[in-house]
Amino acid sequence: MDYLSIEELVNATSGDLTSKSEEVTSINELVIDSRIANKNSVFFAIIGESLDGHKFINSAIENGCKTIIKNKSNDFEIIGEDLNIIEVENTEFALGDIARYYKSKFDIPYIGITGSVGKTSTRDMVFSAVSSKFKTLKNTGNLNNQFGVPLTLANLDKSYECAVIEMGMSGFNEIEYLVNIVNPQIGVISNIGLSHVERLGSREGIFKAKMEITTNFDENSTLIVNGDDDMLATLKGKDLKYNLKTFGFEKDNTIYCVDFEMNDNDTIFNVMIDNKIEKFYIPTVGEHNIYNAMAAILVGQTLNLTLDEIRNGLETLEITKSRMDVIKNDNYTVIDSVYNASVDSMRAALKVLNRYKTRRVAILGDIFEMGSFAEEGHKQVGKDASENADVIIAIGKDAEFISKEALENNMNKDNVHHFATKEEAMENFKNILQKGDTILVKASRGMHLEEVVEFLNK
Repeated sequence: MDYLSIEELVNATSGDLTSKSEEVTSINELVIDSRIANKNSVFFAIIGESLDGHKFINSAIENGCKTIIKNKSNDFEIIGEDLNIIEVENTEFALGDIARYYKSKFDIPYIGITGSVGKTSTRDMVFSAVSSKFKTLKNTGNLNNQFGVPLTLANLDKSYECAVIEMGMSGFNEIEYLVNIVNPQIGVISNIGLSHVERLGSREGIFKAKMEITTNFDENSTLIVNGDDDMLATLKGKDLKYNLKTFGFEKDNTIYCVDFEMNDNDTIFNVMIDNKIEKFYIPTVGEHNIYNAMAAILVGQTLNLTLDEIRNGLETLEITKSRMDVIKNDNYTVIDSVYNASVDSMRAALKVLNRYKTRRVAILGDIFEMGSFAEEGHKQVGKDASENADVIIAIGKDAEFISKEALENNMNKDNVHHFATKEEAMENFKNILQKGDTILVKASRGMHLEEVVEFLNK
C-alpha cells in the first residue's frame, strides 16, 4: 500500500481529528486486528458480532500503532501519547470510505465476481486468465465481505494493472455496498442457487441481491452471466443499459461449450467462439469448472486479451485449497471439497465423483443457511448421491435427509450410513471404507469436515 496522509484519512472518512501525532503523519497499512497493528498502520476499532474493537485499541497502541479510527459514540479510555485519533460515525463504513478513496488513485480495470456457487473458483479462473497479460490483484482466501474487500484493495500499488474482486453476501444491499467501494466495470454472476435462501427468502430474492453488482453500470460496463441458469437467462434479449455476455452449454449463449474430455485431474474442452471452435485446458475437473472457465474467457475478451493469452493463463490455474482438491494416498483417492457447500455445489461435486471407475464414497455433511428449504435441499442431494455414489456417509442433523432420500431412491441400505457427528463417523470408517475407494468429502464450512480429510490422509 502506498502511504496515505493523516489528512487524507480524515477527509475520506469525514471524521474529526481529536488528537494529532507529531511523529506519525502518514500510514501505509489498514488493520482491523490489533495483534498485527504497528507504527505504519491505522487500526480500525470495528464492532463485530461478538467483539468490540474499541476494547483492543490499547493493545494496538502497545504494538506500536500511532493512528486509531474509532466511533464518536465510544468513550473507552485510550492509554497512550502522541497519537492520531480520528473519530467517525461508524468505523466499518470508515474502512470502506478509505478503501474507496485509495482505490480511486489507480485507473485500472476492476472486475467484480459474485454468484451462489463457484465465486472463488471463478475468481481464480479470471485471475489466471488476465494475469497472462496484466499484473493482477485478487482477494485471498475468503476476504470477500465488507471487511475483506477494503483490506484487499489496500494492497494495491502502482505496479498493478487489473483487480479481480470476489464479492460475497448473505443479505440484500451487501453487494451494493461493495460495488459502491469497488465500482467494477465488468461484473460476473456465476449462477443463482439456494445459498443464503434463509435470509433472502427465495431464488428470486437471491437473483435480486446478486444483480446489485450492476448498481453503477452504464453503457461502457459489461455483465457476464451463466446463460444456462434459468434465472440469469431471463436477461437475454432485454433492453439493458449495459453490455451482456453469456456462457454455457446451450447454443444461444455468446460462447458455449461444444464438448469436453475429463480426466482425474484435468479437463480439455472445446468452446464455440465467433463461429469457430477453440480448445482450452484447465488443470482441474468438473463441468462446473468449465462454466467458470468460460466466464474467464469472456472477461479476457472484454479486456481485449487474445485467445492464446487467455489459454495460457487458464493453463496455469491454481484453485484455492479445499475446493475439489484431489489427493491420492496409499489407501484412497480423496476429493477435498470441505471449504463450503450449497445444494448446487454438492450436486456438481457428486457429478465429478461419478466419473471415477473405482468404488465411489460420498461423505456429505449439513448444508447451512437453508431455512425452510433445508429438508427439500438435502433431499435433492440425497437423490443425486444415490445416482452418483456407491456408498453414502451422511453426517449431521439435516444430512439425515440425504441418507433417507437415498434409501427412498432404492439405494442398498447396507451402503447408506448416517451419523450425528463426524467423530462417530470416523470411528466407523474402518467398517465401511475399502482400500482403493474414491471418497468425496463435502459440507458447509461450519461442519469442520477438514478433520475428516486429515483423518483419511493419515
